[in-house]
Amino acid sequence: MSIRWSLVIPVKTLVAAKTRLAAATGPHRTRLAVAVASDTVSAALACPLVARVIVVTADPAAAGPLDALGADVVSDPDRGLNTALRTGAAHAVRLAPGDAVGALQADLPALRPAELALALEAAAEFDQSFVPDALDVGTTFYGVRPGRPFTPRFGGESRAKHLAGGAKELCVPGIDSVRRDVDTPDDLRAAVRLGLGRHTAAVVADLWPDPALIPSSNPAPPA
Repeated sequence: MSIRWSLVIPVKTLVAAKTRLAAATGPHRTRLAVAVASDTVSAALACPLVARVIVVTADPAAAGPLDALGADVVSDPDRGLNTALRTGAAHAVRLAPGDAVGALQADLPALRPAELALALEAAAEFDQSFVPDALDVGTTFYGVRPGRPFTPRFGGESRAKHLAGGAKELCVPGIDSVRRDVDTPDDLRAAVRLGLGRHTAAVVADLWPDPALIPSSNPAPPA
């Protein structure tokens, strides 16, 4: 029988979210941030190995839509990302002490439930493990088996931090959507190529009817 998972998804206060997309999205940045988080939460809830999704946020503008999707929303103590994740994990353990606990970044708009299931199946084999981001610098998922200490090390070059902390790096083929977080316009273009979830796709279609018009993160200087 497969291990069931509680996934903790942290969502920043929207005024601080996706700042590297500000120039490209203008006044629609917070709308895009909610859409991206909504697609992440929706895909996670649709994964057959996920028993529940716990969103940790201090922003009611995010909490309402994500609660409506079926997430269990808890308040962010506002003491940093890893504290937020540990708060969500503690809530998860109170709800279901026999389930594994994972942290999933909130900015995975192309996330596929089947690909997430592949990552979770692999993670279930190790006491603690993680999935690196597409650049092999950061981390998009960190998880522990039931009863194991939950010690996320997100922020900065978190791949190296998780490796140093003894977590197993999951090199699973076919999980591109799990690794594709979106921080910059170039990241968004890459997510478009994978296939966006419906919430993000609707915002992108409003802003750029032709996705090829999404600006580059590093536009060429004028001649």
